[in-house]
Amino acid sequence: MIIENALQRLLLDNLTTATLLLDADLRLEYMNPAAEMLLAVSGQRNHGQFISELFTESPEALAALQQAVEQAHPFNKREAVLTSIAGQILTVDYSVTPVLNRGATLLLLEVHPRDRLLRITKEEAQLSKQESTKLLVRGLAHEIKNPLGGIRGAAQLLARELPDDNLKDYTNVIIEEADRLRNLVDRMLGSNKRLALSMTNVHEVLERVASLVEAESQGSITLVRDYDPSIPEVLIDREQMIQAALNIVRNALQAIASQNELRLGRITLRTRTLRQFTIGHVRHRLVAKLEIIDNGPGIPLELQDTLFFPMVSGRPDGTGLGLAITQTIISQHQGLIECESHPGHTLFSIFLPLEQGARHEPQ
Repeated sequence: MIIENALQRLLLDNLTTATLLLDADLRLEYMNPAAEMLLAVSGQRNHGQFISELFTESPEALAALQQAVEQAHPFNKREAVLTSIAGQILTVDYSVTPVLNRGATLLLLEVHPRDRLLRITKEEAQLSKQESTKLLVRGLAHEIKNPLGGIRGAAQLLARELPDDNLKDYTNVIIEEADRLRNLVDRMLGSNKRLALSMTNVHEVLERVASLVEAESQGSITLVRDYDPSIPEVLIDREQMIQAALNIVRNALQAIASQNELRLGRITLRTRTLRQFTIGHVRHRLVAKLEIIDNGPGIPLELQDTLFFPMVSGRPDGTGLGLAITQTIISQHQGLIECESHPGHTLFSIFLPLEQGARHEPQ
């Protein structure tokens, strides 16, 4: 074993930076626990394996490593995309440092994952946009509701003064349209009801959504369940969470129907758990991940950055409120919603903290 000093090994084993040591043939000599966790492999079991059997990048990257051995030339690479042997895509920064040991050249790789940082940055931007939108909508709602109340009141007074009851049809139209606009504004603002929290199995929520969608589609769409039965109960408002998930699944159903016959459509409901996951500035030991996947036409690229804004819709007859309401509900549960989409594949991911007390840790 190349790392013979007990203190050196102790230090390497306790680094939070993923560290690998390769020999001159680019075969693994050592990897610390942080690297094992990042790549989801065992250093002991994979000792002596060629680097491409641990993860793959590009042929050019492999050539750069071989050149670093031959010329003893260190280099850094930013936002490299690695594929682990488990198929996971990782965005990382890494540095390569040639090290001489008893006349042989070794390569020290220090790998810094970027996925988490990029996701946190994206999430913070999304939350900032959401907060700005809330303030804008609340201000706009206040300015709309005040004159609406005056219009409605004036129409009621006018109706009392009209000599002919047939003319009241016109004032009724004014009153009904004023009420419709007020209800629309209320929906934009979201519910003011306090969450009715209770320990709930997330699969009960998804099964309720599935039964509603199967009824609406008359069983013509393929619904796939891919559940992790080990997920513990989570503290949520069951009815609100059903509404949040239903908004997404209904959107998927309508998108599929607009492109294909429903019998060709496929919606997958998947659940998993994640460890040490950060939402906002809080790191959670354990979160539930609910995924809703469809094979519809995908969300237009120009809409993806504003998808959760009120009144933004990809359908001519859409109100653009469903996903805005969903995001509000998820945020009230200290959760997070994300979306990835391209033609033939749209994925909505909902993350919900599973522990009662979240740890605040530095990022």
